[in-house]
Amino acid sequence: MAPISSIASSGMQAAQQRLQASAHNVANLQTEGFTRLEVVQQARSEAGGVDAATRRAESVGVSLESEAVDQLSARNAFVANATVFRTADRMAGALLDIYA
Repeated sequence: MAPISSIASSGMQAAQQRLQASAHNVANLQTEGFTRLEVVQQARSEAGGVDAATRRAESVGVSLESEAVDQLSARNAFVANATVFRTADRMAGALLDIYA
């Protein structure tokens, strides 16, 4: 079983990758023939957590509305994983306090 902090960390990294891809898409909103970047996530089967890979979308063009939703979703995922990371840290500290 993977440590909770490792799982949360991979989720934070994936969310950051999604934010970076979306920022790149918004920056190129007016670029003629631009194909947006998208991040594909896949659960790690044994290690726990998530793997993320950036790729080009199949269609040309960027939707500002879709990018805004993607950014909010990635932000919320980052915050949720950061909360899990902090909670795991506090739990480990509490266990150490009990056994000290």
